[in-house]
Amino acid sequence: MTVLTNTLISFDQRSLSPQESRCPELAHILVLIPARDEAETIANVVRSLQSYGLSQIRVIDNGSRDATAAIATAAGADVIFESRPGYGRACWQGLQNVDEKIDWILFCDADGSDDLTRLPEFFALAPHYDFILGNRRASPSGRRALTHVQNFGNWLSTQLIALGWGHQYHDLGPLRMIRRPALERIRMGDRGFGWTVEMQARAVELGLKIAEIPVGYRDRQGGKSKISGTLKGSFQAGTIILSTLGKLYWQRLMQRRN
Repeated sequence: MTVLTNTLISFDQRSLSPQESRCPELAHILVLIPARDEAETIANVVRSLQSYGLSQIRVIDNGSRDATAAIATAAGADVIFESRPGYGRACWQGLQNVDEKIDWILFCDADGSDDLTRLPEFFALAPHYDFILGNRRASPSGRRALTHVQNFGNWLSTQLIALGWGHQYHDLGPLRMIRRPALERIRMGDRGFGWTVEMQARAVELGLKIAEIPVGYRDRQGGKSKISGTLKGSFQAGTIILSTLGKLYWQRLMQRRN
């Protein structure tokens, strides 16, 4: 399999010893799915995750006005509620009262756009990394599934992280898996659209072992996007992401001076 870090490297699981290639127990991976008005897609997402052996699936209903919660429950997910809007706020709520046996947190979207077929590679890489991200922009089809604004925003944000933190990411994709102790060390502060970029910048600061895997991506499978569906939403999300990076970089400068 191919893994993206600062450079392209080849990862051959067959070259590992049985001890080194041991994947995490799937029962020790908690999947978090923030969702708002995703009744059309949430059941398929939950069932797809279950097909890979994942059983600890938590859907955070972020103020849905449809049957998202009931459908997710019927599909076998644990549903909790966060009425205050915000992607980061929903993710944060999902991290509350997590069972002690959970070692990894896997984030994915509720709209069916994430191609989950690469999850076995996430699991295989887990013994060697702290933070594993899916890179949607690794293929022409993935880039086409993103809007022009999304592609530009992802490119700009990753370039700013490279300039400010010295690590070249390729995407801010939602499909990501991180060790629970590493996430706790990050001390996530954002409660909005800056959640993903804060996690990535802080992961570099803390010296986490980071890998990116090319993943498939497609148009949402139903419902309407709350961000990329409108120019206003895309602009607001982009502004928040850039302001989050600015704040994090300023904090980093102040820490260096002290």
